[in-house]
Order: sequence, then C-alpha cells, then structure tokens
Amino acid sequence: MDLVNHLSDRLLFAVPKKGRLHQNCLDLLHGADIQFHRHSRLDIALCINHPIALVFLPAADIPVFVGEGRVGLGITGQDQVAESQADVEELMELGFGKCKLQVQVPEKGPIQVPRELIGKNIVTSFTLLASEYFARATPRAIKVDGTVTRIKYVGGSVEAACALGVADGIVDLVESGETMRAAGLKPIATILTTGAVLIKSKHPSNPTLVKTIESRIRGVIVAKKYVLCTYNISRDKLAAVTKVTPGKRAPTITQLDEYGWVSVSAMVEKSSIATVMDRLEETGAEDILVTQISNSRSCGNVWD
Repeated sequence: MDLVNHLSDRLLFAVPKKGRLHQNCLDLLHGADIQFHRHSRLDIALCINHPIALVFLPAADIPVFVGEGRVGLGITGQDQVAESQADVEELMELGFGKCKLQVQVPEKGPIQVPRELIGKNIVTSFTLLASEYFARATPRAIKVDGTVTRIKYVGGSVEAACALGVADGIVDLVESGETMRAAGLKPIATILTTGAVLIKSKHPSNPTLVKTIESRIRGVIVAKKYVLCTYNISRDKLAAVTKVTPGKRAPTITQLDEYGWVSVSAMVEKSSIATVMDRLEETGAEDILVTQISNSRSCGNVWD
C-alpha cells in the first residue's frame, strides 16, 4: 500500500516515535480507541476506525509541523513547544512525562549559582530556553556561540559534556535526577517544569474530528485520575459526607426504599480514595463501594 497517497483525506496526528513520552502516548491512543497497526520501520500508520494517519516523529519536531499546519494534532512536551516557539494551540495537559528543565553543574565543582556561569561554556539541546533564562538571570552576559556566556547545541548525552571537558554547565531535562547524579552533576536552577501536552494546529483539516479526539483523550485522562465512590448514609448526615465527596460538579443523591436513607455517588481522585473512605466511615457512611472508571466524558480542565 502506498501510504502517502492515502493521507490527503486523513487528519494527521503526530506522536513521539521514541523516548520518554512514546509508550504513554501509545497507551493513551489505545484508551481513546484509536486503532492502528504500525508496520516495521514505517513512521506512518493508518488508523483502522477513523480517517486519521498517525505520524511518528521526534518530539522536538512535532510542534513545528503542527504550527506550520502540516499536521493537525500532536503530542509532545511543553518544553518542546516553548523551545520551538511554534504557533500552536495547547488543548490539555496529559498527566505524564513530567520533568524539569534544569541548570546542572559538576557536584564537586566551584559553581553554585547561575551567575557564576558568566563567561563559561553551557551545553544543551534547548538553546533558546537556555539563552532566554541566562539573559534574565545574568543580564548582558549572554551571547549564543559568542564570546560571553557561550551556549552550544548538543542533541544527546548532554549530561556527559562536563565530564568530557566540553562544558562548565548544562541545561537539560531531569526526571528522577538519577542520570545526573550518576554523571556527577547537581542542579542549581530550574528553568521550567514540563509535561506532555496535546496540541493542535490553528487551522486543522478536520475540526470536527479534532474535537472528537480531544473529547476522547480528555475522557481517558479523567478515567485514569478518578474512581466512582458510592455509599449509603442517613439523610441527617448528608451535609457532612458531601463535604468529603463533593464530586467534580456535585454528588448524585438517590432516595433508598428505607426511610431516612440515601445513596450517594461521587467521583473521587484515586490518589485520595483510601483517606476519603476512612473519613466517610467515621462520619457514618455504610456499604462504601469503589468502582474503577474505564472511560468518561468530562468538560473543563481535567486537572481541576
């Protein structure tokens, strides 16, 4: 099959082809029922159940292609959007790939604060963000590839630059920090905190389909974040327990056949459900049940 000739009537959706975001993106697509089969060594996959073509690209390239309108939707890091300065619309944070863009220097070296890097060599794959940061932190002391504070581009293994004598400091993404510590580095400043985001072109080829996919992905994220908590409570204690489980908008309250008792259902964040159950039990709730949510549809910010 000539895939290129099958793209004109499809919405192009770019996802990272490898790296820290890749597997989470595949899981998200699966949860949103975007079905596809990626042939070996091909970076384009046609969806089976939607007029969508998935394009597997380096995360750094995705905001550029989306910003130019060549691709309708994309998943990448907020750091890549900021570095590229692409003109895209950020639809939502996706809740994975969280890390920090940090200034790191040798643990046993003399440098303790960013201003001590004036006149030194800094290596990074984020030259724009690093330049902007040092221009603010050390005014008039920054010049990319110039003679003051020199910021040089390296595409990978940035953490090795100091040990190899190429740099006095680096700017790179840090997740757990283990790689940096193993390289003998320590953080002295955080430029930004980043995570995966869904972005779209300002002029997508199929706005209706973009809206559908956005709604599906939002539903998957909500389902991963929340569970449904259901319990019985006497009506005279209803005001107290609904403060414990207010729900996303409001709890659902159903009258039971037994006089003076109601059933309450509310969405509760997974991370706090054990504590919520303890508080409900202390307040007098009975028959407390927790149900996993496989999917959902929800309006507003999923991280509210």
